[in-house]
Amino acid sequence: MTVTREALLPTGAQHEIAYSDQRAVVTEVGATLRSYEAAGVAVVDGFPADESSAAGRGQVLAPWPNRLEDGTYSYGGVDVGAALDEPERANAIHGLVRWRPWTLDVQTDAAVALRCMLHPLPGYPWLLEIGVRYELDANGLTVEADATNHSTETAPFGIGFHPYVTVGTERIDDAHLTVPAGEQLVADDRGLPTGTHAVIGAPEDFMAARPIGGTQLDTAYAGLVRDPDGRAVAVLEHPDGARAVRVWADPAFRYLMVYTGDTLEPAERRRAGIAIEPMTCPPNAFRTGVDLIELEPGATWRGSWGISPEGSA
Repeated sequence: MTVTREALLPTGAQHEIAYSDQRAVVTEVGATLRSYEAAGVAVVDGFPADESSAAGRGQVLAPWPNRLEDGTYSYGGVDVGAALDEPERANAIHGLVRWRPWTLDVQTDAAVALRCMLHPLPGYPWLLEIGVRYELDANGLTVEADATNHSTETAPFGIGFHPYVTVGTERIDDAHLTVPAGEQLVADDRGLPTGTHAVIGAPEDFMAARPIGGTQLDTAYAGLVRDPDGRAVAVLEHPDGARAVRVWADPAFRYLMVYTGDTLEPAERRRAGIAIEPMTCPPNAFRTGVDLIELEPGATWRGSWGISPEGSA
């Protein structure tokens, strides 16, 4: 058996796609968006091919996004326990597929689609197939996701994505941020929601564009305001207005998690980019049931989101 160099990389095969002056790389491990640039300028704050993703960077978060209290939940009369991969807070975080190899489905010059069959395991005893398709075009990067329940019982499901975006500032403090949300989820010291507050007038209020400054966010936003196409659009803009990155999500994604990266390691990565994470449900949904997707046997869920760069360096 011949082992290729790519197979020995931490994230496996590297699937590069291109359109005009845009380039993106999606990895075999986790169907992770490792890099995305336009006109030679980074749009996402990614990571090199000889490293693994850290802090969720570019990963697919399924079958639940964000944190799950104690890693335990009950569904359909079944008590389930998942590994605590955020042990300092006694949480399971970001699901189960981000470290798994995904199978290449289709690849063209400008698009790549990968699939993952999540077989039953202690943290998720259902048979779930997840697909993700990345495509570049004149509008930027579009990500289409689907999930099909191949079990004979109804399965709980949620999904999120974890891109860190950048507009080229050394730190995000000077960049201007817009988050189209009327509500925020208040969290305890474990990052678990304890309630919902109106965002207007709060330090986390970015309904109108303003500099991020020293604001620290690890905040789930709800009550998303949508454009006529049904998209919620968050915007990060360079202070001189020359560059911007728009992260949009269709109605399948009801929440945006925004993280300013204040606890990242190594320290030089802190606040270099900002994570704007489309999520179908809030943190801890497998415990609370809030906006949890319940997939009947044979049913398929679909949703899409994307990143649109504007301007130049």
